Amino acid sequence: MFAKLGAFFMDILEVIVLAIGIFLIVYLLILRPHKIKGQSMHPNFPDGEYLLTEKISYYKGNPQRGDVIVFKPPISEDEFIKRVIGLPGETVSVKQGKIYINDKLLDEDYIKVQTNGGSFLSESEEYVVPDGQYFVVGDNRPHSSDSRAWGPITKKDITGKAWLVYWPFSKSGFIKNPVYKFN
Repeated sequence: MFAKLGAFFMDILEVIVLAIGIFLIVYLLILRPHKIKGQSMHPNFPDGEYLLTEKISYYKGNPQRGDVIVFKPPISEDEFIKRVIGLPGETVSVKQGKIYINDKLLDEDYIKVQTNGGSFLSESEEYVVPDGQYFVVGDNRPHSSDSRAWGPITKKDITGKAWLVYWPFSKSGFIKNPVYKFN
């Protein structure tokens, strides 16, 4: 009787250890949940929304313009969520409420607010993004602390790419990158 009971508990223990192992591998190497805190990505990613970020894209590849990423900024221990706008080697500037990449207007149809300069990148100033770095901004430009204020981030600062919104259910779905046009 004790042998059967011991075998039963060992089977349960094996299942629990396996489940924890799978969870840790997925959590540490593949997917992580994140909660949006603040208004910097509103209305596209409102405060309190939950999403999954994936880490696989950047193991070999590089962030692309339009990627929504989670990262550790140089000014805080907290993780931020922003959109990649400027890629390595590109010239970024803010003029008359709009962002320009290599002197061409970046058409951002997903935002409805003006973009102002900041303490790092002032209005009408041009900045060349260094190799291995990325210029990131929030979608709600007047209420976002981003590269305009503290400069670009490196790839090693990035902890994940936004992949799926899972809460609230009414807004759940995969996150698509915008298609950019330059004017």
